[in-house]
Formats: sequence, C-alpha cells, structure tokens
Amino acid sequence: MDRSEVLNIFHPAVKEWFLTNIGIPSLPQVEGWPQIQSGKNVLISAPTGAGKTLAAFLESINRLLEMGIRNELPEGVFILYVSPLKALNNDINKNLEIPFQGIRRLFTEKGEFFPDIRKSVRTGDTSQYERAQVLKNPPHILITTPESLFLMLTSVKAREILKNVHYMIIDEIHTLLGTKRGVHLALSL
Repeated sequence: MDRSEVLNIFHPAVKEWFLTNIGIPSLPQVEGWPQIQSGKNVLISAPTGAGKTLAAFLESINRLLEMGIRNELPEGVFILYVSPLKALNNDINKNLEIPFQGIRRLFTEKGEFFPDIRKSVRTGDTSQYERAQVLKNPPHILITTPESLFLMLTSVKAREILKNVHYMIIDEIHTLLGTKRGVHLALSL
C-alpha cells in the first residue's frame, strides 16, 4: 500500500499542504491517523523526528477545519494538549503555526474561507490578562501543563470552556509515570 493513501481522510487542502511540505507520511502517522479518526485512544511512541506531533494533531486540526467550513466550530476548547514541560508547550504552539499558515495560504489562493481556529497556551507563566482572554474568547486548541489544567478545573468559569473537549493529547507521558505529577494528571483527566 502507498503510505500517502492515508492522506485521503483529510480535507484536500490539508492533504495538499502535507504532500507539498512534508511529503510521504511516516509510519506513526499512517498507523495513528485512522485510529484517531475512528475515536480510539492511541499511544504513539516513536523516535524524535518521526512526525509524532503531526501524527497527534493533524486529524484533530482537520476535524476543526471541516467543522469551521460548515460554520459549526464548537464553543470552547476542542483539542486539549498537556505536556509536563513548559518549554515544549511554547514550541508546540509555534510548530502548529506552520500547518495553519500553509493551509490558510492554500485557502486564500483559492479564494476560499478559512475558519477562525484559535489556539492558546496556558501555563504558570501566563499573565492574568492572557488568562482572562482565554476565558473571554476561548481557544479551540489549548496547550497547557498538568498543574495549569488542574487549576482550570477548580475554577467554574475555566471549567466551562473545557466542557467540549473532544481530543486530549498528552505529550511526554513517560516522564510522569510513577510520579505524584502523573497521578495528579490522571485525576484531572
């Protein structure tokens, strides 16, 4: 089987962006995307550089994109990304801009509407103003830490924006196994 066939599950612009900018999907992507699309829980374990971030995110971003095209974007957070490493959260936020910008450019070139899919980072370093903005205009993608997630769950207003979470991406989970932080995260999830 041609590994690029798995890209047929995506919107044509997402498929075009991937083929043009990434190329042939990696094995974690080929095996992960159909499972994620079917609603199954998926554990992706692969070496650095194997495309784990896109394996984890691209199907859910595609789902948001298709919902946005139909004017059906959900209120509040739809994709919740949790990492125990604050620095990784900022990297993920920056790395997600690459597919967003590329796919948005394809839509613009074709004169098509690109939905307003919002993302935000919420960690202990997030300013009070930024936290208020997250509550006022919730992102569709929230990137956070286990501790910040717990604090959000203790707040009635913040908890409200988490009621429509459809995807949870837990990164670097191996660093939490057997630790108090890991137990704490398990309770939050």
